[in-house]
Amino acid sequence: MKNPIIVVGLGELGSVFARGFLKLGYPVQGIHRAMSMSLVAQEIPHPTAILVSVGEADLQSTLATLPKSWKNNLILLQNELLPRDWKAANVQDPTVISVWFEKKKGMDSKVVIPSPIFGKHAALVQEALATLELPSFILNTEGELIYELVRKNLYILTTNIAGLEVGGNVEQLAQHHPDLMQAVASDVLDTQDWLTQSSNDRKRLMKGLVEAFNGDPQHGCMGRTAPVRLARAIAIADQAKLNVPKLREIANANLSH
Repeated sequence: MKNPIIVVGLGELGSVFARGFLKLGYPVQGIHRAMSMSLVAQEIPHPTAILVSVGEADLQSTLATLPKSWKNNLILLQNELLPRDWKAANVQDPTVISVWFEKKKGMDSKVVIPSPIFGKHAALVQEALATLELPSFILNTEGELIYELVRKNLYILTTNIAGLEVGGNVEQLAQHHPDLMQAVASDVLDTQDWLTQSSNDRKRLMKGLVEAFNGDPQHGCMGRTAPVRLARAIAIADQAKLNVPKLREIANANLSH
């Protein structure tokens, strides 16, 4: 009998991974908000892994309340995730996947591009996704992981924030509003450089952004969380004393509506 895998947060994404783990023959113990993680940890002291699949807004509070015995056995998948997020919670060497498939209620998972995975449970995650025909690949270095996390952040923030101004889909953004796309992306990368304390390869990242656009050209730009993402990006820019002129211009225009 395989040791169980804990899944903290059973939303759309958590449920996809849980199904993949079950198909591999692992018992899965789901945890929702009303449950005590410490009680579950007493009952399951040696889980194979703990997947934290709560939304990004709940990540820090979830990591802060995780049983200590679980902290170095985590799989993380949140958007807008960077090493500073898990290091702030004293989490060491988590397995991290940058999820490039979309799962919404009542629809099958829709792949944009293959999802990169890094860490000790990378093969487990890849095998689980393969049972669901969801493509992924394993990264070999932390440097590659940071590139992939920044690329996903660039995609989400650029499309969401530019979408507040022009709406539409990613193909329309790239073809009809390239100057807007470039200006937003440049501001976003300023914030990412500060958050990662490094000078990220912008030429490679912009190529990676276009590759993701080509993976699903009809992908809508503006998600429902776009205003929250913009406000968070500006808060980071304020903290870092960054200009981010295009982000501020879009924020001011949205405030005046």
